[in-house]
Amino acid sequence: MSRSAIFAKIESATSAIKDKAVYPKYDMSLVHSAPKLEGTDLWEIFARNFSAVNGKPMTSIGQLIDFLKTGNQLHGYCDPALYDSIGSQLAAAGLTVETEYDRNRYDDYKFGITQATGAIAESGSVILDDDRTSHRLAALSPWVHVAVVERNEIHRTIPDAIAAFGDSPNIIWCTGPSKTADVEGILIEGVHGPGEQIALLGGCPYAIA
Repeated sequence: MSRSAIFAKIESATSAIKDKAVYPKYDMSLVHSAPKLEGTDLWEIFARNFSAVNGKPMTSIGQLIDFLKTGNQLHGYCDPALYDSIGSQLAAAGLTVETEYDRNRYDDYKFGITQATGAIAESGSVILDDDRTSHRLAALSPWVHVAVVERNEIHRTIPDAIAAFGDSPNIIWCTGPSKTADVEGILIEGVHGPGEQIALLGGCPYAIA
């Protein structure tokens, strides 16, 4: 069965689900790791913990362009709502940026830029959901995924993030690149999703400098 046929079956099966399941109970009084929460700036705490799980925090469009060019990741997708602030500058730097994701050409997209719903400083996780992510496949299939994180949407702890759950039927926490250790206990990244997970701070100067 082809990949497109598999996704079509999944979409068909889940489209009939009108009401999501009730969230399981979670102990909000769990003790947190003090070293992971050292500091007061939530972006700095998140960036430190995100880097610890091989994520790449960035604060300028220049960093992103340099990274994509170095890795020869020159063709990708950008959420239309982010094109003026981000995608247009990538295009001006010579990269090919599309604002419509064609799932039949998923191999053409080396990077995907989508809006994150938030982030978790404690765990270094990026939060994605179907309400804010313009195209789920664009966030999961390219080798490089760029999640744009707004500073005011960074949660300090995991319970804080859980308490802020919205009504989206699909919420994903990305703690660094996709990874698995199923084969002989060897950690391999980029097997079930992006091999490079970038968090780009929103609301920062995007000048290429």
